[in-house]
Amino acid sequence: MADKRKDDDLDTETTFADMNVDGMRWYDPYKKKNKEKPAKISRKEQRKMIRAAFAAFAPMFGIIIFVGLFMMLIAYLWLS
Repeated sequence: MADKRKDDDLDTETTFADMNVDGMRWYDPYKKKNKEKPAKISRKEQRKMIRAAFAAFAPMFGIIIFVGLFMMLIAYLWLS
């Protein structure tokens, strides 16, 4: 005997992408996308986040500058 229950493991409430796209039948232009307000961060936290972003991007910028200078040096030596 098969027990039919609605509370199975299938999750029908979780969304991973907003399907409210212009041009679809179910498009609702008045639907609110985000009902929660973003969390407020302090100036100290903001400075730490900016410093961490610079620390993450600094090696890549350093490599790009180093390779560019190296290429200019090679071109200078080759053309002189």
